[in-house]
Amino acid sequence: MRYFCFLVTVIVAWVLFLPRTHELQTSQRQVLFQLRKHLEYPPSLEIWANYSGDLCNLSSTVHVSISCQGNSVTELKIMGDYKLVNVNDFNGFAIPNKTLSENFKIDSFFTSLSRFPSLKVLSLVFLGIWGPLPDKIHRLSSLEVLDLSSNFMFGSVPAKISRMVKLQTLTLEGNYFNETVPDWLDSLSNLTILSLKNNRLKGEFPSAICRIKTLTVIALSHNELSGKLPDMATLRGLHVLDLRENHLHSELPRMPKGLVTALLSKNSFSGEIPAQFGVLGQLQHLDLSFNYLSGAPPSALFSLPNISYLNLASNMLSGAFPDKLKCGGKLGFIDISNNKLIGDLPSCLGSTSDERVVQVNGNCLSVDSQHQHQVSYCREVLARNKHSRGRETVVLVAVVTGAVLVLLLLAFGVLSFCRRYSSRRTVGHYIFAEPMPDHSPNGYCSEHVANARFVSQAARLDTHGAPESRIFSLEQLKEATDNFDSSMFLGEGSMGKLYKGRLENGTYVAIRSLTMLKKYSIQNLKVRLDLLSKLHHPHLAGLLGYCIVSGGHDDSSGNRIFLINEFVSGGNYRTHLSENYPDKVLKWSDRLAILIGVAKAVHFLHTGAIPGCFNNRLKTNNVLLDEHRIAKLSDYGMSITTDESEKLEAKEEGPKTKSWNETDMESDVHNFGFILLESLVGPIVSGKGDTFLLNEMESFGSQDGRRRIVDPIVLTTCSQESLSVVVSLTKKCICPEVSAPRPSFEDVLWNLQYAAQVQATADTDQKSDSTS
Repeated sequence: MRYFCFLVTVIVAWVLFLPRTHELQTSQRQVLFQLRKHLEYPPSLEIWANYSGDLCNLSSTVHVSISCQGNSVTELKIMGDYKLVNVNDFNGFAIPNKTLSENFKIDSFFTSLSRFPSLKVLSLVFLGIWGPLPDKIHRLSSLEVLDLSSNFMFGSVPAKISRMVKLQTLTLEGNYFNETVPDWLDSLSNLTILSLKNNRLKGEFPSAICRIKTLTVIALSHNELSGKLPDMATLRGLHVLDLRENHLHSELPRMPKGLVTALLSKNSFSGEIPAQFGVLGQLQHLDLSFNYLSGAPPSALFSLPNISYLNLASNMLSGAFPDKLKCGGKLGFIDISNNKLIGDLPSCLGSTSDERVVQVNGNCLSVDSQHQHQVSYCREVLARNKHSRGRETVVLVAVVTGAVLVLLLLAFGVLSFCRRYSSRRTVGHYIFAEPMPDHSPNGYCSEHVANARFVSQAARLDTHGAPESRIFSLEQLKEATDNFDSSMFLGEGSMGKLYKGRLENGTYVAIRSLTMLKKYSIQNLKVRLDLLSKLHHPHLAGLLGYCIVSGGHDDSSGNRIFLINEFVSGGNYRTHLSENYPDKVLKWSDRLAILIGVAKAVHFLHTGAIPGCFNNRLKTNNVLLDEHRIAKLSDYGMSITTDESEKLEAKEEGPKTKSWNETDMESDVHNFGFILLESLVGPIVSGKGDTFLLNEMESFGSQDGRRRIVDPIVLTTCSQESLSVVVSLTKKCICPEVSAPRPSFEDVLWNLQYAAQVQATADTDQKSDSTS
């Protein structure tokens, strides 16, 4: 019987222990070692290299702590050994023995970190991390605690942190952030602790902070904040307010009744201490020293039930204390030195004991001390300051009046100049300000062409120094192509014939001939083509110019357009994937670089112009490679100039379940998914049709299936993790929408960059293994 009971106990204990023995995912273990490498192998992480078991089971130390749920990391705390001191001359570059080396890439570091989707607590302190904090930190969407204090991060606090709605603690203190305090902090509706102290933040205290009702701690001390401090009374849960050593120069606002600690010293607060401070029943520590506060301090401050520390030193406080002033039983430290107080000292302040320290030097009090001024001194100083403030007010009014007059004169001069200049402007520039009226029944209406977003963007792009598109004549194009000779013919597709041309300056160009089935206004076409020519990106085959040949009023064929694009000499991506050209076949890392280039181009087309360019005819034939195998997307933005614009109008009139650009954006994602798929399987397999490929997608789930369908070149040159990232991304892009929403192009780009980083790490490790 005893043996049976022992056996039952063992089985129960094994069952209870089982959930804790889930080993960390291999991919997450690899990420931890990538982080160690990024951090340049700090001594505190040496234990990881020497530990062969599950890292989740490592005992926590002062320097390192890992917690897991299931097989995912949920908490990561790393504290370095840097003896960090403030570096006054830090200029954004690596500093030997204080920061990580100049080889450190903060963007890659946070890319690796974001592979922990279940991470709730992240603390990276004293690690010498330097650089601007990347936007991609918002991908850690499960974070509740973020502590990056005591490093060398600078620039602005990324706006995309506002998407981390689960965040409860945000601590970025002890860095070099030097922009304004974010005005979007109220998006973090669960935030309880906000600590940005010891940075170089400037600007005003944002009123948005006062809308975060959950806040208990605000620490913004040792920055360069200025302006007015707003009413804080709405933050009913606030316990700690630390704004020491800034440049705030308003009167003191109301404070929340539950406030425990208020540290407001070394600012420029003025006016009297609000009587409302005398009813803050929970207040324990109040430091208002080194400001410009005036008047008599409220007697109620000294008798608050919980007050233990009260520092009013180095202000302009004046007047006398009431005879019957009472001090709270917990008040242990009082400093009213270096003010202009007069009269007798109340009995509760009159003696120093072991229980209470009182400092009163530098006043005009009637006490037996050699460190007091004469009463006349305090009265003279107060009178002089009052007179000085009056004189400053007069001077300020005079300065403001003079500035207003100067501004009015300048405005009048500028207005006169603009009127003269506008009368001399050429018609060629007028096109960007206001498209000419279109009276053709078949053309775009002038209202549609001149919508504010479209034209304002054309004008905005024009001011950025981009060269204006060139308008070619048909004769110039005939000369460039030997009268469109067959030797210059490159091919024909749904968008028309394509020719190679050579301009008079020797530049080679690609010339595409389009026929507009609908007769658009030439003026409206020019507006659209001018906008398209101003979209410049390293991965776009840029539009250099155009030629419009009018078909006349009676010509039903409409207008012919010739688009003159940058010529890309290396052929298209599909050719390089083909087994028919083994000398051009690309290994996996090359394909990733090309895919990233295309993704960057499409992301730019979606977000870099208003309105965005969608329906960009994404396919491997339209991805061109130059002599260095740099990807250039061609045939983009054709919806601006072709009959696809009719689809745009139809969508505007159709059902409103989705906006037309949202639908077209998803169409680009879907089509890019097939570029990904072709990169994985090659053009021969992809030529079997979309239905076949969708069915075969299930094969990617197993190693045998991958060996059967994935291009052998890919299989022999890829790491499995990098391949898995792209396979997963491909499924998300081409899956029917009913099963899951398609990713945005920002997500597409991020996943590809991560896959490339993983592949680069694997290639480096393989090289080091082969040489050792």
